[in-house]
Amino acid sequence: MKYIMSKYYFVLVVMWLLSNTMFGQHNAKTFENNKADKRSQLLEIRGTVKEDNTLEPLKNVEIRVVGGQTYHTDNQGDFKIKARIGDEIIISHDNFNTVYHTITSSERIDVKVQEDPDGFVSKKEIKRKKLSAAYGSNLKAARNTMTKDAAISIDYVTKALETIEDDDVFGDEKKAELFETLGDIYAYWKQPDLAESNYKTSISNKYSIDVKIKLGNAQLQNSDYQSSLVTFDQLKKAKLNSVQRIKVYEGLGDSYKGQNDYENASKNYNIALSFAEKNNSEDIVIELNSKLAEVFQIQGNINDAEEYLDNSVQLASRRSKKSSARQRAKAADFYNKNNSFAKEIQLRKEALEDIQEMEETEAESPSPIVLDSISALNSISLEDRAITSQVQNYKIANAFAAQSEYDEAIPYLEESIKKAASENDLVVQKDATRKLGEVYREKGELEKASEAFEEYEVIIDKLYIQKEQEISQATRFNRELAQRANRIASLEKDRELNESRYKLAFASQELAGQQKIIIYSLIGLSILLLLAAYLMFRNIKQQKFANNLLALKSLRSQMNPHFIFNALNSVNTFIATSDERAANRYLTDFSLLMRAVLENSEEDFIPLEKEIELLELYVQLEHFRFQDKFEYKINVDPEIDIKQYMIPPMLLQPYVENAVWHGLRYKSDKGFLSINFQKTIDGTIEIVIADNGIGREKSKSLKTLNQKKQKSQGMSNIKKRIQILNTMYKDKVDVFISDLTNDEEGTGTQVKLILKKDK
Repeated sequence: MKYIMSKYYFVLVVMWLLSNTMFGQHNAKTFENNKADKRSQLLEIRGTVKEDNTLEPLKNVEIRVVGGQTYHTDNQGDFKIKARIGDEIIISHDNFNTVYHTITSSERIDVKVQEDPDGFVSKKEIKRKKLSAAYGSNLKAARNTMTKDAAISIDYVTKALETIEDDDVFGDEKKAELFETLGDIYAYWKQPDLAESNYKTSISNKYSIDVKIKLGNAQLQNSDYQSSLVTFDQLKKAKLNSVQRIKVYEGLGDSYKGQNDYENASKNYNIALSFAEKNNSEDIVIELNSKLAEVFQIQGNINDAEEYLDNSVQLASRRSKKSSARQRAKAADFYNKNNSFAKEIQLRKEALEDIQEMEETEAESPSPIVLDSISALNSISLEDRAITSQVQNYKIANAFAAQSEYDEAIPYLEESIKKAASENDLVVQKDATRKLGEVYREKGELEKASEAFEEYEVIIDKLYIQKEQEISQATRFNRELAQRANRIASLEKDRELNESRYKLAFASQELAGQQKIIIYSLIGLSILLLLAAYLMFRNIKQQKFANNLLALKSLRSQMNPHFIFNALNSVNTFIATSDERAANRYLTDFSLLMRAVLENSEEDFIPLEKEIELLELYVQLEHFRFQDKFEYKINVDPEIDIKQYMIPPMLLQPYVENAVWHGLRYKSDKGFLSINFQKTIDGTIEIVIADNGIGREKSKSLKTLNQKKQKSQGMSNIKKRIQILNTMYKDKVDVFISDLTNDEEGTGTQVKLILKKDK
């Protein structure tokens, strides 16, 4: 390592010296290399393709890097490519001439394209412009005819809806605009349920606070006060402008009033009124004063109701004649309910003056719009129907009649009948004629009363016929509206289906790529799982191997004290018998043996040569102590290369120790221990340790009680070691122990170990 580091520093010093001598050339080369590196680096470049005149983003434009990949712009006209500085890209589409661009930096590219200079415009572009123009003209026509003819107006909306293509970027906005227009048409023609459904469709395409306010008003018109309350309550949380805020709180007041919750109704009306006054919205202030007066009247709070009514009348008198007449008529209705007939008559006469001025103005500039009866019935509100001269004359007459002032009532009734006849208002004409008969009858002029009642019956017949016609027209009108609503619904479903098909076709190209990504991802995931499983298996195997090594080390550490203890017992015996020379000699040989044992104690395997040397030392020591008990011989087959064969250290010693201590030393005459190392045909080593001692059975019978309780550590450990070694190294050692029979005396024991060469 030190050599490598010193060599590294030497190279650095040489490079530094060279850089000092060639500084100028080095800088020039570095500059050129940096430029080359930048040119060769693959950059991620973003950009946009737009139409030059309209700045409209162009989608599906092909961006091809020469010699590289092909890309396309998204719905917003944006693209992202990978290219190098100096690469040329080709931008092409059917709607414009091909554009060529050379990459000079990693900055964003904004491409603006124009039509073909020869005047070429693609058919698709021509169609798109025509459809856009048709959409605008049909929408405008639908709004212009909204108050004239509902069916025609709806037809224009249908035509506009047909101009929206499936891939139109602004398709959702256009549909929202069209369905809002449909809602406005149905709301104007008193079809609140259809208005509500179309407002909801509009909001689903594009959310709008104004459209949601219209939705709430349609729910009010449909008497669905709970739904309108929810709608307006949701709008309270939205970011509203001043006008929207007034409409929301007014809508909340109307919803609570419809649920007969007059306390919350007046509370929200007052909030709306405060906003309207701050915004100087006088028409709304007038309307809210009138609504508050109505709520107070229902609650029986006449004084407050009268105060709000007077405010509305005074404010309305400064506005248009129509507004003035409407508020005076409302105030008159209030006083009629409270039997204040004098105030009622005064207000109605003032309202009548306003109406007459309005009629004179309309006579000078008549409206070109001519409505049939059903159109008039649907388009004119109840409030507008009340501010007519025939209605006010009739109600003035009723007020006089209620006070028994019949002579004052008769002229107003006659004027009401006359005006109603000229306006073909059979309802008011019928009521005024019947009232006229009742007045004549009260005066005692029975003949005039009879004439009036006869005229009343004639008018009833006319009114019956007119009502039948109106019912028929209303049925036809509603049926036409329903048919057109179904047509639009069917058209929208077809459009959604076509749009789904378009998206499916457009997405099918991406699907193949996505499927490839999914497949590759699954393959990659499978590989990762297999790799993880392999690593886990290897880790477990390594951990198990390490545990076995630890167990072997532990067993070896237990073998050494056991061996040392037995050897020291032998030394102790020599000392006890005062044989100092023998003890010294034994200790000398013992130290050699201990040195060999300690040297091999950390090894898992040692050459067979070392194990034989260790075994010879050990047998020599045991024979020195028990020389009157046995003789021994160790034979090694010359065919065995004892340096090549490996064996666990101290593997044979426990068997030899067992043969001496438990077999030969209890023998009455001198025994014999033989240790043979023989090479077999298959190349394995067969080690046979045989003694002609007393045998295993007799040895057990000679053990003391204390010895029987103790477990033999040497043999137990060697069995465990062999078991672990066989697990780790695939049948490294096989051991077979058998008894030898002898006709003369006792039995012997034979231990056979089969040692396979480590390959």
